[in-house]
Amino acid sequence: MKTKQSLEASDVKAILAAAEAEALANGWAVTIAVVDDGAHLLGLLRLDGASASTAQMAPAKAVTSILGRRESKVYEDLVLGGRISMLSAPALEAMLEGGVPIVVDGDFVGAVGVSGVKSAQDAQIARAGIAAILS
Repeated sequence: MKTKQSLEASDVKAILAAAEAEALANGWAVTIAVVDDGAHLLGLLRLDGASASTAQMAPAKAVTSILGRRESKVYEDLVLGGRISMLSAPALEAMLEGGVPIVVDGDFVGAVGVSGVKSAQDAQIARAGIAAILS
């Protein structure tokens, strides 16, 4: 049987802190969500000024990312490329850039989803959070 890495509470705190620092450094009001490999919410941080909808969108982006084991942008690109049937995919509710999987030693251990600014900026914040535990 294979032993695999998993996120711990300290990892979630580090991810949220680093992602928050990236957002604040840029003056971005966002919500940041961290999920585990089963798509269960482990942490959520809604920064001051982030709209209420971001508290729903950020976890949804993270869930989409971990369930698909890829960045949520992949699905956005498929839909924009004409593959509209992807909109019927079960459990993939946020096919928008901003969900990034967390991969440790080849294992998908979770994902970070961010919502509140331009999609590429959301992904930038998510990656900054993930970098805090991979460095």
